[in-house]
Parts: sequence; structure tokens; C-alpha cells
Amino acid sequence: MATAPRPRTSTREPADLGRRLASWLDRHLPGARVTHPTVPASNGMSSETLLFDIEHPDAPVRACALRLAADPAAYTVFPSYDMARQHRVMSLVAAHTDLPVPRVLWLEEDPAPLGAPFFVMARAEGRVPPDVMPYTYEGNWLHAATDAERAALQDASISLLARLHDQFPAKEAEFLLPAGAGSPLRRHVDAQRAYYSWVVSGLSRSPLLERAFDRLEELWPADEGEPVLNWGDARIGNVVYDGFEPVAVLDWEMAGYAPREVDLGWTVYLHRFFQDLTVGFGQSGLPDFLRREDLERRYAELTGHTPRDMEFHTLYAALRHGIVMLRIAYRQAHFGEVEVPADPDGLILHHGSLAAMVQGTYW
Repeated sequence: MATAPRPRTSTREPADLGRRLASWLDRHLPGARVTHPTVPASNGMSSETLLFDIEHPDAPVRACALRLAADPAAYTVFPSYDMARQHRVMSLVAAHTDLPVPRVLWLEEDPAPLGAPFFVMARAEGRVPPDVMPYTYEGNWLHAATDAERAALQDASISLLARLHDQFPAKEAEFLLPAGAGSPLRRHVDAQRAYYSWVVSGLSRSPLLERAFDRLEELWPADEGEPVLNWGDARIGNVVYDGFEPVAVLDWEMAGYAPREVDLGWTVYLHRFFQDLTVGFGQSGLPDFLRREDLERRYAELTGHTPRDMEFHTLYAALRHGIVMLRIAYRQAHFGEVEVPADPDGLILHHGSLAAMVQGTYW
């Protein structure tokens, strides 16, 4: 992150997307104008976001955000992008919980208008903890906040996860269960194995990631727990805050049907990923923020469910993140931004912490 160019996030031009979107929108809302089409600086490397306004007296909302499946010709991060699935998840979460999920509007499954399927939702106003440079680095609003303000944000954020898991009827999430045999957790892990195989197809395999899969089997929970709807990418970087209160929960493309701890482990580890990077580059980061023990304790207080087997689940989160990091690095190599080293494990930014988890020395 601090030693290589930031990977390109899109091969598309906002102005061109805006023109094509205006043509599409005219069929749904005749006479409507699309104004101020912009790609946010925080646009990800998977599904892409286009922000725009609608000018029309009958527009359901004025300020909109469009989520567009990745360009299939641009060395995508994931093998497929099911925008209808994301649209359905967000609609169901809005219907069954009190989480602040953006209002979803139109879904377009035909790739012709913009080159890939997409959906449109209402845009939330606020601020998001940055990923680049991470919020654990000095020089951003969250790092500059007081301890009390960060504590308030932490508590409000873990409440999102607790309410999602408690309020959403688990049966309504069964459509997210991957194909295959075995329990929801087994299928979830098997799907990650398949993803890893896709990432390394025709390329160098990662000994570290394969050791991590082996270690998961050794740590496999005796009692996996009941599955619930998982947010998937459960982290504060996918929340819009007004002050320190959440006003929008974003990015549901990794939503799944799995034990609660899969989500919680991701929340714990993704913060550790940023914190470890920050310490590695000579800053103190935010050592008292989003600590594992605090998140586990507060989650138990809110839900009555004490998180268990968290060594397994934080390792699983680090492994899953490592597969994504490897794919992003191979994507950078594809675009000529980096060279692939002899040891592909070096492409995984957190290979040191992942290795420590595999060895049982991280925590």
C-alpha cells in the first residue's frame, strides 16, 4: 500500500458512463437529466460506484449512487458479480431490520446499457473511514477524533452487526448458501477454496495460503453454531457516518449464510490488517480501537451470544483477505504495475501476520 502504486480501480470513464446512464434513465423516467456524474476517490477494485444526481419532478430521490458490476475484460477481482443478488439482499435487510441500508431503486440485469449489470440506490451523505491511506494512519478525521468519539463509533458499529444477526430471519438468507454438500460453514470454506483455485489458475500457487487452509481444518469448530445472514464485508470502511453515528451500511456483494463468527472475525481482522500495516511503517496507529476482546465482549452483551472459536474465524478472515490480496497483486501485474516475485507469498501484504496466525503465535 505504501510501497507500490495504488492499483487501478476502473477502466471506465465517468463521463461516458454518465451519457449512457442518461439514455437508460430516460426509458424509466422520461425527460430526466443525469447531472454531476463522478467516481468517488474511494471507488473499490471490485464492483464500481458512480455518484450522480437526477433532475426530474417525479424522481424518487435526487442524489443517487450506482453500483456497477466489474468490467469483465478488466481482470476482475471476483469470478462473477451478481447484482440482482446484492439488490435482493439490501431490499431484504431494509424490510427485516432497522439497519440504515440505502434505499434501492432500479435494477438492470441487461449488460448492454453500461457494459455490465447494475443497480441504483439513494446516496447517503456523510463520511467514511478511509482505506488509502488507512484510517489508522495519521491525518484523517477518525484518527484525529477523541478516544470517546472513537469509542462511540466502535459501539455503534458493532451494534450494526449484532442487530443484523439478531433481527434478520435466518431462513430468508438461505438463498445465499453456496452449492455443494455439508454445513453452511463447510460450504462457505469450500467456496473460498474454489475462489483460490480460480485466482491461481495458470499462475504460481501460494504455499502460505495453502498452509492456512490446512490449519483451518485443524482448528475446525466442534460446534459451528447456527447460520445467520452475514454482511460479508463487515467493516467500518463500508459504513457512512454522520459524525460518529452510522447512517448507511454499504457493500453487500460478499453477503453470505454462515455462523455469526464469520462476520465478526472479518470485522476483527480487517482492522488488524490496517493496524499492523500502520505499525510496520513506524506509526502507532490506533491500538485501543476495535480490539478483539472489546468487540467480542460487546457483541455478547448485545446479543447474548458469546463468540467462540475466534482463532479459527480470525485466521479464516486473514486467509480470505489473503486470497483477495493475491488476486489484486496478479491484477496489478496484468496491468504492468508490479512484477511477480519468485515467492508469490510476498504479494500478500499481510503475509507476516497470516503466517503467525497459521503458526499460532499471532494472538
